[in-house]
Amino acid sequence: MVSGNLFHCRRNSWPAEEYVGRTALQLLDFDGGSPPEQAWRRRLNSHANLLKEFSVTFMEAMRMMSLGLRLWSYVREEASHGRKAPIDPFTKEKCKPSASQGVPLGGMGSGSISRGFRGEFKNWHIIPGLCETSPIFVSRDGGNKKYSSVLSPGHHEGLKKCNDSGISSWDWNLSGQHSTYHALFPRAWTVYDGEPDPDLKISCRQISPFIPHDYKDSSLPTSVFVYTLVNTGKDRAKVSLLMTWANSIGGFSHHSGGHFNEPFITAKDNPPVTFAIAACETQNVNVTVLPVFGLSGEGHDSAKQMWDRMKQNGHFDRENFEAGTSMPSSSGETLCAAVSASTWVEPHGRCTVVFGLAWSSPKIKFQKGCTYNRRYTEFYGTSERSAVNLVHDALTKYRIWEEEIEKWQNPILKNEKLPEWYKFTLFNELYFLVAGGTVWTDGQPPVIDGKPSPGSNQQKSSKRGTRDTKQESVKDNHVKLTAEQVTNGGDLANGEEQSVSKYAAVHGPQMAKATNGLGSQEPIPYLLSKNGPENVGKFLYLEGVEYIMWCTYDVHFYASFALLDLFPKIELSIQRDFANAVLYEDRRRMKFLADGTSGIRKVKGAVPHDLGTHDPWHEMNAYNIHDTSKWKDLNPKFVYRDFAATGDMSFGRDVWPAVCAAMDYMNQFDRDGDGLIENDGFPDQTYDAWTVHGISAYCGGLWLAALQAAATMAHRLGDRPFAEKYKLKFIQAKAVYEAKLWNGSYFNYDSGTSSNSRSIQADQLAGQWYAASSGLPPLFDENKIRSALQKIFEFNVMKVKGGRLGAVNGMTPNGKVDETCMQSREIWTGVTYGVAANMLLHGMEHQGFTTAEGIFIAGWSEEGYGYWFQTPEGWTIDGHYRSLIYMRPLAIWAMQWARSPPKAILDAPKVNLMDRIHLSPQMIRAMNEINVRKIAPDNRCFPSSAFRCEC
Repeated sequence: MVSGNLFHCRRNSWPAEEYVGRTALQLLDFDGGSPPEQAWRRRLNSHANLLKEFSVTFMEAMRMMSLGLRLWSYVREEASHGRKAPIDPFTKEKCKPSASQGVPLGGMGSGSISRGFRGEFKNWHIIPGLCETSPIFVSRDGGNKKYSSVLSPGHHEGLKKCNDSGISSWDWNLSGQHSTYHALFPRAWTVYDGEPDPDLKISCRQISPFIPHDYKDSSLPTSVFVYTLVNTGKDRAKVSLLMTWANSIGGFSHHSGGHFNEPFITAKDNPPVTFAIAACETQNVNVTVLPVFGLSGEGHDSAKQMWDRMKQNGHFDRENFEAGTSMPSSSGETLCAAVSASTWVEPHGRCTVVFGLAWSSPKIKFQKGCTYNRRYTEFYGTSERSAVNLVHDALTKYRIWEEEIEKWQNPILKNEKLPEWYKFTLFNELYFLVAGGTVWTDGQPPVIDGKPSPGSNQQKSSKRGTRDTKQESVKDNHVKLTAEQVTNGGDLANGEEQSVSKYAAVHGPQMAKATNGLGSQEPIPYLLSKNGPENVGKFLYLEGVEYIMWCTYDVHFYASFALLDLFPKIELSIQRDFANAVLYEDRRRMKFLADGTSGIRKVKGAVPHDLGTHDPWHEMNAYNIHDTSKWKDLNPKFVYRDFAATGDMSFGRDVWPAVCAAMDYMNQFDRDGDGLIENDGFPDQTYDAWTVHGISAYCGGLWLAALQAAATMAHRLGDRPFAEKYKLKFIQAKAVYEAKLWNGSYFNYDSGTSSNSRSIQADQLAGQWYAASSGLPPLFDENKIRSALQKIFEFNVMKVKGGRLGAVNGMTPNGKVDETCMQSREIWTGVTYGVAANMLLHGMEHQGFTTAEGIFIAGWSEEGYGYWFQTPEGWTIDGHYRSLIYMRPLAIWAMQWARSPPKAILDAPKVNLMDRIHLSPQMIRAMNEINVRKIAPDNRCFPSSAFRCEC
């Protein structure tokens, strides 16, 4: 835990007055319209530069040629089955990524839509699609002044001029010079300071229901846009805001035909995937709709005709609410619709206009597996019509959401000891929990061919889930599945879903909605596990949008601090999934691409690398570069931390058998019996291109932490023999680790004799970070810990462009970047945050915040590379990225964890539980007889006070 004064930022990094005039800020300072003091900011006319992807060197390409050929063959094979390979470096997106991202829309796990800082909707993760931003129309008394413009500068990326009747015919009059974007996830403000009307100040506030510890509203697929209008002119102004939407579920699906639109005011039944846009009608705000218009205008009003009507009248016909359902679109036709909200704003008057957006895609279907219901269906049912109820409730509840968001954020935002950049970057990095391809199910098992799976709630819908009709056969003796679980079925033709859009005015009292009760469930082998006293559903998130694997565990170790702090029940649910997986074995064969060998998919006792790709929970370990059953970091990362952080004894007892199995499994890698595991001369850990020989600072340190953690957990759960066994192993292993790796100022990369064995690894103290974050005693003498961290700071951080990039993974003792492989020379964003957290835990506040600030400068600042809201796994020293929108940067929440540990750790007894594990005479005799290959422990490394806790 951090004590003392924290590192102060040199200046107020992002004063709002530098972006928005003070007068405008004061005028908008009502009803939440003024952006906060701490926020990430951009001018709308800022250039969105294209991002530069990394490339391998010639020597790296030669070393990886065999892997590349096997990977290319595998990618083609998966494509022949209509699937995307989890890792595919060969298929590039048609549109180059650019520095244009902003805060995404929606809660967690129900699909998301990203929004660029200039106003465009993009990067859909529901199923991709096409949509547009909000135009505005202003006319003033006397009719001598009229303004109309899309509220975004220029044409949006990805939109082409179809013809003059399409959206290119609209007025794109906004320069963006006096308009700014302000982001503080899960909210964002766009302030138009006199654009397009010089006498009108506008603030558009975007709000999504991301509320820590709220396991209902945080799952909802909805967002609200609150427009605050201030008229500074002498004339009364009629302001009409317009929200438009294209009916599409992704790619070119809007050309496929069969889509239809329908206006609504109150609820009414209708089928599949739906979108709903709405506006709140009040005494001062009049809402009208245009249910259908087309980009081409064939059979409907064209986009140009719709625009011209709005310019002329400022509203649509009220009779449009009676229009009913439109005719389905024909092939090649794109249906769109619009909701208009009009109001008069008096001279020096103010007004608020609220729009809502919701989407309903109740089922999530995996390519080789089951179809599950999303979490929000527990509260809104499985009808796609629920988008109507969702958008209505969003418009009536957004103020409550904002109150809860501010209550959560204000203690951090108002802490004057914290750097300004840290405050808003901490919250904005959470974008990944919405935009990182997250899936949150209702936790219920699927129903196969109308038969409930074991443990399912019999009163649930009989269509809880189905197996894919194209699923590959599974042999009974290879996978431990019940017969019902492998039965083929299907209720969706060719895996396709149709799209329906809803466009509305919403007003009046809150509508009642059907709520499904929460049902208990029995465990199903490795597919579904007990979820504790409360079923909060099952949660998946991708390693990254380029590495398509769910809950990649070696990376989740870093990212999970965010979930454990903000949604601990979700984190425990994920841990239960992995605990079940540890005890499961899948003997189906798979080929490992690094060396061309084959092995079984999932070995009993091994923590899986991931929960799968196309059939999560059923077909784990989608990663097939290396045999991860031989990795040395996965099992140690699994032990104790979440139990210590939550103090949940029921959870501890549930996962204890898996902890024992995971720890015992690792004994095979202690080949000389000294208590310490050895690496096997290939990249057998999260740095999967960086070879390790012998004892590793990274994996060995994690193993030391796991030994101490397992012994402590055993003691707390009353398993004395296990506690004794692993305390003894810890004592053995600690002495060997220090004797083999400590060189006087830091721990060597490994104990081998390769050219990089003495490299300074930024992540060398990952085990100590793990131990300290779990409330465990330090693994080493504090002087050694601080010495190693200072070495990392001076070399890996400050010798790389003065600390303005983060911490490079590897540095040679002579101060040069380690060029052993592509990963040794990269700066990993999440690892840098983890190193910074470790520094905070050991009182090195200046070094910690300076280290992490490098990620902000390179990734988030105006002078950086443009990686905001798409933070990559890492970048090179020249700023070329690898793997955008990546899980590991959530590790910034480990810094907050270091500053403010959870109550269970703070309230834990101030005694060292390791001291309470008394070794039996037999254990003491065994310890005295140990001869660790004639290596005598260095007393300076292992003082007698090593297990003494300060009270």
